[in-house]
Amino acid sequence: MKQEIRSERVRESYQKIDHPSGLTLLLYPMEGFSSAYAMLTTDYGSVDMAFRTDPKADFTRIPAGTAHFLEHKMFENEDGDAFAKYAATGASANAFTSFDKTSYLFGCADHFEESLRILLEFVTTPYFTPQTVSKEQGIIGQEIKMYDDNPDWRVLFNLLKAMYVKHPIAIDIAGTVESIAEITADSLYETYHAFYNLHNMVLTVAGSFSPESVVRITDEVLRPASQLHLERNFVEEPDQVAQKRIEQKFPVAAPMFALGLKVHPVDPKTNVLRSIVNEIVNEVLAGDASPLYRRLYDGGLINATFDSETDCGKDFSALIFSGESKDPDRAAQEILNEIERVRKEGISLEAFERGKKAVYSRYIRMLNRPDSIANAMVGAHFSGLGLYDLLEAAANATLEEAQRRLAEDYRTEYAALSVISPLD
Repeated sequence: MKQEIRSERVRESYQKIDHPSGLTLLLYPMEGFSSAYAMLTTDYGSVDMAFRTDPKADFTRIPAGTAHFLEHKMFENEDGDAFAKYAATGASANAFTSFDKTSYLFGCADHFEESLRILLEFVTTPYFTPQTVSKEQGIIGQEIKMYDDNPDWRVLFNLLKAMYVKHPIAIDIAGTVESIAEITADSLYETYHAFYNLHNMVLTVAGSFSPESVVRITDEVLRPASQLHLERNFVEEPDQVAQKRIEQKFPVAAPMFALGLKVHPVDPKTNVLRSIVNEIVNEVLAGDASPLYRRLYDGGLINATFDSETDCGKDFSALIFSGESKDPDRAAQEILNEIERVRKEGISLEAFERGKKAVYSRYIRMLNRPDSIANAMVGAHFSGLGLYDLLEAAANATLEEAQRRLAEDYRTEYAALSVISPLD
């Protein structure tokens, strides 16, 4: 089944194809571009810690870090390493695991069809042995230790550890040395067959390519996947944070902080749409045109590293303000005070329109980059949305919606602070 998704606002379109294999294809050809970007993504990330494919069976527990471990191992097949194959086509290949998905990708200026074939073949051909799993445990163990020594990484995951009581988002995406030691070749195969079913995956392509060639190669490489019942075991997370403040010392030149506000999640689609409105609220509160930003910057409490973000998934949502500060606790308190002030006084129409324009312009600029489009299509698809729904949510946001999100989501009683301070 083929469907054209069109936006009258930007006068562009892309194709959505339900391939007979079970894989969804989202194809966004871009006239005038000389390169293409493709991503094959499974709806499986680090927070998926238990599953079952039989509704009558018990849930199978997944060791922390398995999604990331699988990402590493998928590049290695019996007939060689996928990176070596990409070297022959000249494509730049990579992969990443996030909280809620795992993506395999490449970008290229030529030899697109050969590179796409490599992508589809290696991601659908698992190959695990006890020997290769044991070797990878040592490699990823070193990677975990490397991230433990990264202050940018630690300030974020320390914050998540402080914010969340039960949710696995508080666990490092790569897991721990102890948790990955539990991974076996058999457990990788079991998890792979549950989450790497083509019905649970999407291929997104943007840039210079022929949609017909994508369909042809997909027809040649993929076979119909069986319909599979897949159930995840979500945890019941309280609104309260685990702890209000967490601090770690590092050999850094300046203190770092991350202030998080825990948002009560609803469902994947609603979480995304609300987070877009919250991007506007973040601009109103702490964007570089806001009174708070100017006050903190002029007072030396923040510098150019300061930023805000919204993050959400199927069953989590959060607001984060972070950066460097000579006095992290005071900077965090100033942000919380500003939230309370604006909650009480309301958002002015002028500030709302300024924030809305800033956010809307980000979504418009996204349409100028094949990689941004491919990534955004993935996130929208797994949330039950289309790419242009994100743009429309930003364009159609109202002051009333922003006020409502400020009242419901920016609850300072559910805030936590993570601080990285220099060694004494």
